Amino acid sequence: MLRIIIISPDAEVAERLERALEAFGGEVQIQRVVDHYPQRLDLLMTLRAHAPDVIFLSYEDIARATEAVKVLEDQAGGLQIIAINRVCDANLLRETMRVGVREFLTDPFDQHSLVEALRNTQELLQKKPAVYESTEQILAFLPSKAGAGTTTLALNISAALARQQDARVLLTDMDLNSGMLRFLLKLNTSRSVLDALDNSSLMDEAMWPQLVTSFGAMDVLHAGRVNPNLRIEPSQARSLIQFMRRNYRTLVFDLSGNLERYSLEIMQEARQVFLVCTPEIPSLHLAREKLGFLQSLGLDGRVSLLLNRAQKRGLFNTAQVEELVGLKVAGTFSNDYLAVSRATTAGQVITPDSVIGKECVEFASGLSSYKPPAPVQNRKKFLEFFNVGAPSLIQAD
Repeated sequence: MLRIIIISPDAEVAERLERALEAFGGEVQIQRVVDHYPQRLDLLMTLRAHAPDVIFLSYEDIARATEAVKVLEDQAGGLQIIAINRVCDANLLRETMRVGVREFLTDPFDQHSLVEALRNTQELLQKKPAVYESTEQILAFLPSKAGAGTTTLALNISAALARQQDARVLLTDMDLNSGMLRFLLKLNTSRSVLDALDNSSLMDEAMWPQLVTSFGAMDVLHAGRVNPNLRIEPSQARSLIQFMRRNYRTLVFDLSGNLERYSLEIMQEARQVFLVCTPEIPSLHLAREKLGFLQSLGLDGRVSLLLNRAQKRGLFNTAQVEELVGLKVAGTFSNDYLAVSRATTAGQVITPDSVIGKECVEFASGLSSYKPPAPVQNRKKFLEFFNVGAPSLIQAD
């Protein structure tokens, strides 16, 4: 199926072209009809939203059409452009050929000419499909157990990433049972990730801003109200993620920890999966169990361990956590209760000058070149730490 956008200030021409294309049924999909020559930024947003294969571009205004062609070719390799107009003369043909447009159709659009033009563009697309910039920076935060502070880390690491130059960060709460982003940021919008998923196949640059809440260079999409009966189709999730990838430099997903099918789909897409635990026996046990499950899915090369609420004189030190879970600790975050409480009360992110705020900034700054550490070799059996005669785990003063 060819995905098509029509750009034509001439409404009558656009309407007749639409009717002519309807004869092709499911072979073509008209994603958008733009009734003006869009500015560069608007055109980029349209491309990122729809990822078309073919653009039908009106040459009613030669200068503005030529400018649009330059933007289109710069932003999407392989994208096919078909010029349209009420009439065609030698000057128009010369101008379109000069910028590389090889197909030109005139109104009225007879089926023979339209079939030939689409056949030619389809052959070119088979050789060189339309390719759009799509980010690979996808981060998933997975709690070892509920209450590990995963959402706090995902939120504040995302905020730190958004402060970097040329950042476009999207933070999505995928915990449909107990998502906390809406509460932590005091978000008033009723639109949620469920609305985005329901409209994933129709998503465009007009609908998207109504779903997200912007905090500078970071957009947030919350999980909505608790509804454990909801089910997400993998096809919906994949379609939505593709839209997100074209529109942001970094995607951050805050997962529930229940290992739902859609969560596993997201982790398969992710460049990094951050398994968050606290230095407590139940949390460490579940971190170890989940790591084993993710390894069985072939995800072990992407999983890193984050230790939250660490204390200098805690029950377990970093080395013991690594030995218990079987994975090196990639980031340690302090038990900065006061800073977290202040941020929650205010409905804001943690201040970057607090202890945990600085740790989030430092961790975020190293993510561009980050590689997951290798698993810990020869890890002990979990219960060996608690057998009689085992070394004390309580740190000496």
